[in-house]
Amino acid sequence: MNSDPHRDGPVRQFGRPLANASGAVILLHGRGGSAEDILTLANDLYLPQLIYLAPQAAGNSWYPNSFLAPIAQNEPWLTSALHKVETTVQMANDAGISADRIVIGGFSQGACLATEFAASHPRRYAGLIAFSGGLIGPPGADLTREGDLVGTPALFSSGDPDAHVPWQRVEQSARIFARMGAVVTSRRYANRPHAISGEEIDLAKGLLHDAYGPNVRHSDARVALN
Repeated sequence: MNSDPHRDGPVRQFGRPLANASGAVILLHGRGGSAEDILTLANDLYLPQLIYLAPQAAGNSWYPNSFLAPIAQNEPWLTSALHKVETTVQMANDAGISADRIVIGGFSQGACLATEFAASHPRRYAGLIAFSGGLIGPPGADLTREGDLVGTPALFSSGDPDAHVPWQRVEQSARIFARMGAVVTSRRYANRPHAISGEEIDLAKGLLHDAYGPNVRHSDARVALN
């Protein structure tokens, strides 16, 4: 078995060239989806100074079983998936974009992966966007993570009931992020299908504008003066 199945997956790009971007938004697709699919969100979340990066999972799935399954049942794919997110963050870092200029987001399985990555690699990020997702682990497990998210804005939103993501796990994840120092916004949508609503897009756009707006304008001003 390949111990790092996602290692060689491509990272699709949209928006500003990486070398000239003021910030990066990493978007993680859901089970059965693709990098190209999740990059369609970049049209809704577009800011011209940003690059949008979408890594591709091997076989279009980051791990084979539910995010509520015992961790061992999702290995080595889960560890490989987390490493793929880490190398995508490093791609941005290598271009001069620090973690506090990076938003990590995703939908469904991708939202779970984004949440798990941020919690297991805690630092100040520009933001976390979890559309229908939460921390990974079986029911009843201690999901507490160590570390400080240093005021990272975090958006958790999901339908209730949801066929794949229990609202209780979304709530639990939001509480853990708040204890880790994130500034959390959570939204529960009664009887909403497993999808992303227009209101959720608006909330995510607000997070991006709050995260990048003043700094982006300042960066543009420096460029104009040079």
